[in-house]
Amino acid sequence: MTDLAATLQTLGRQARLASRRLAAAPDKAKAAALRAMADKLLESRAHLQEQNALDLAAARERGLAPAMVDRLELSDRSLELMATGLRQIAAMPDPVGERTATITRPNGMQVGRMRVPLGVIGIIYESRPNVTIDAAALCLKSGNAAILRGGSEAQHSNRALAEIIRAGLEAAGLPADAVQIVPTTDRAAVGLMASLTDYIDVIVPRGGKGLIATLEREARVPLIKHLDGNCHVFVDAYADLAQAETIVVNAKTYRYGICGTMETLLVHRDVAAELLPRLGRVFDEHGVELRGCERTRQWLPNATAASDEDWATEYLAPILAVRVVDSLDEAIDHIERWGSHHTDAIITNHLPHAERFQREVDSASVLVNLPTCFADGFEYGLGAEIGISTNKLHARGPVGLEGLTTLKWVLLGNGQTRQPGGNG
Repeated sequence: MTDLAATLQTLGRQARLASRRLAAAPDKAKAAALRAMADKLLESRAHLQEQNALDLAAARERGLAPAMVDRLELSDRSLELMATGLRQIAAMPDPVGERTATITRPNGMQVGRMRVPLGVIGIIYESRPNVTIDAAALCLKSGNAAILRGGSEAQHSNRALAEIIRAGLEAAGLPADAVQIVPTTDRAAVGLMASLTDYIDVIVPRGGKGLIATLEREARVPLIKHLDGNCHVFVDAYADLAQAETIVVNAKTYRYGICGTMETLLVHRDVAAELLPRLGRVFDEHGVELRGCERTRQWLPNATAASDEDWATEYLAPILAVRVVDSLDEAIDHIERWGSHHTDAIITNHLPHAERFQREVDSASVLVNLPTCFADGFEYGLGAEIGISTNKLHARGPVGLEGLTTLKWVLLGNGQTRQPGGNG
């Protein structure tokens, strides 16, 4: 433990020094580093997939859930998306140094705000090696140094990706210590990182509920996080049912293991008799297990009876809870009681209901006539995301470049002095 603590202290000091250089780095250098990483990522496809195969084999041997294995795989498609994300982030405007409109005070003093990096960001994540690239890219572009602690499930993949990141930084003349990977999968590293208040400014945990709940209890460093992705889709009485069927099926079956997957379907009673049997047939083809309220089971007799635990559960699996509701108010009340304030959607052609839903549902993302699986930084045009936040302070929803910066006040004067009689 002493050696591990010393290692993390060293990583922290190196990251802090690197963050000062990054904060002053021109966008040209940061963009060059990101493009170099994208090129190297695709050039190294064979090596990356060879290392990834070691992780996949170990995951299957350990009996990891299919959703976890799916997150772990570096397929050709995922590598191409990662490279595209790197280039997209490289091309985005640099947020660092951006100024808000200034105001001129009666004494001639100009007051404004400037966007600046947070400093050093710690990212703690589990079986998603793509997070290594996404986190490195977003932290770099926003002028932050990063300390990454991946899970044991992806250790071979993460080490290979770290080499690519380091090569990209060095090619652009930026400090190699701007992105560092904790060289151990020892769980004690998580607690030590969460206490490095001298070096780490914020931690972004991306993992299971156990990891995040532990950090909520024990971390001394501030967190940007969400605990659950218990997402809902409500099919209103005014929905186009053909469109609703397409959206609902996509919301559940796009990928079962992502936090934006629909876990509960709410259907207005006026459309339940027509819509639910159609959905039941499609979900049966997809192998989705249904758990429903008493009224749901009138039209879906193969559904098992839903319990309160089902309404509260983020399944991350081909399981869906279904409830028939009497009104928009009942749908909103259900989401407030059982939801996780992550992402919720309404399907309706009635504008007043759409507006009420977006105004009254207290979630980080609220969608109209779209599936919840769109809750993703790439889909929002952020290039990528470092995570999805259900925090209400600082960052909320997919956290991209702006969420990794803060604002400081900047004042410009010409020798003015403060006169007696003020409020302070």
